[in-house]
Amino acid sequence: MPTPAPTGPLVTRDTLSTQLRALGVETGETLLVHSSLSSLGWVCGGAVAVVQALLDVLGPHGTLAVPAQSGDLSDPAHWTSPPVPREWWERIRANLPEYDPAITPSVGMGVIPETVRTWPGALRSAHPHTSFAALGRHAARLTDGHAHDCRLGERSPLARLEELSARVLMLGTGYATCTAFHLAEYRIPGPRVPVGRPAPGGGWEVLSEVSISSERFDELGHDFERDRPVTRGPAGAARARLFPLAAAVAYAEHWLPTHRPRADEFQHPPV
Repeated sequence: MPTPAPTGPLVTRDTLSTQLRALGVETGETLLVHSSLSSLGWVCGGAVAVVQALLDVLGPHGTLAVPAQSGDLSDPAHWTSPPVPREWWERIRANLPEYDPAITPSVGMGVIPETVRTWPGALRSAHPHTSFAALGRHAARLTDGHAHDCRLGERSPLARLEELSARVLMLGTGYATCTAFHLAEYRIPGPRVPVGRPAPGGGWEVLSEVSISSERFDELGHDFERDRPVTRGPAGAARARLFPLAAAVAYAEHWLPTHRPRADEFQHPPV
């Protein structure tokens, strides 16, 4: 079968940076980016061109942050995509490599975050499941001090992003990917759950973490966009959204308790 011709639009580093400026991304700001490369169209230079465009707009004093999660370093008892046989669980626990910020790949985040993670000068936080990678002025401040028992709460990069008045840029992704909403989960009374992962230095450990889930985040995002200012515009073939991270967290704090079942019904994030 012949290879099908690419479909447009043709997106370049320059056209994307122009669109990002038109959307309102500002030089020198701190930006948390969720992205889908395939949604943008035919990007000349792929993920590298997208990262270059983001850095062009943010400039030398800006900061680019992305989720760099590695949920595969988790308890196989809770794997669903796909599940593995129960008789494998103990051997998997015994043989999973420990988390290494320098070499552990991100999983399920997309090629753009993985490109940021491996970019020269990028820094990455220490949590083995929910790390963030960052480039730029505030990269060290964002990634330092990510507590091993705090996936996405007050001792994670999300809280540092809030302190820095960061904004969220969503490039062709829906609100189901909006990690900012998870910070609200830590501010709502809820249970803690056991979370297993490879221990530093070898072996297996189980820590207590706040229960989190992205259940109904799409609905939450719809209502947030209806009720609060969200800037929308094109990014290649995709729709981009830009909004303050703090506003999203505050809205979620009020929305989640009345629209979603108790957090203890969602004890483990899907893998």
